[in-house]
Amino acid sequence: ATFSVVPSPKVSDTVVEPYNATLSMHQLVENSDETFCIDNEALYDICMRTLKLSNPSYGDLNHLVSAVMSGVSTSLRFPGQLNSDLRKLAVNMVPFPRLHFFMVGFAPLTSPGAHSFRAVTVPELTQQMLEPKNMMAASDFRNGRYLTCSTIFRGKVAMKEVEDQMRTVQNKNSAYFVEWIPNNIQTALCSIPPKGLKISSTFVGNSTAIQ
Repeated sequence: ATFSVVPSPKVSDTVVEPYNATLSMHQLVENSDETFCIDNEALYDICMRTLKLSNPSYGDLNHLVSAVMSGVSTSLRFPGQLNSDLRKLAVNMVPFPRLHFFMVGFAPLTSPGAHSFRAVTVPELTQQMLEPKNMMAASDFRNGRYLTCSTIFRGKVAMKEVEDQMRTVQNKNSAYFVEWIPNNIQTALCSIPPKGLKISSTFVGNSTAIQ
C-alpha cells in the first residue's frame, strides 16, 4: 500500500512534480495493491476553509495526512470490535486489480480552538467525512460513482448506530454507488480514539471520479 501525494497545478513548488507523477503512475498501477491518493491542493483548501488557517505550513498539511494514515492503520495497531487490516481492506475495496486508487477523508475537522466546545455525534461525523470539500484529493465524487467504500470509526461508538448511518448514506446517495456491487460500504470499529478527540472517523472510497 502507498500513500501518494499527487501534484496540483495550483499548489506547486517543484518544477519537475508533473514528470515525477507521470513517470511513477505506471509503477503504482502495476506494482501497488492499494494507493491512497492525497493532493496538496485539497489539503490547502481544507486548512484554509475548514481549519481557518490563514497561512498553512507543510506541518499543517502533514498533520492532515498523518490523521488519515493513523485512521487507516488503526486496526493494525489496536484491538477492536470489528477490525479491518490492509488485506481485508484490499479484498473489500478492489473489484478489479488496476482500480486500487482511493480517495480519503477524515472527520472531525474543526478549527483548533473549537475542539473542546462541541460534542460530535456519529451522524455529524458521517456527514462531514463524506463531504467533497473534506476529501484529501481534489476530486469531486459527484463526478463519478463509488465502487466500494470503507469507514473506520474510533472511540466509544455503538456498532448499531454506525451500521444505521451507513445504510442511510447508501439509501440517500444511491445514485453515487454502482448498483452491481450491493452493500459496498465496509465498516471497522476501534474503541481507542485518536489523541485529543473523543470519536473520529476515516473514510476510504474507491470512486470512478479518480481517472
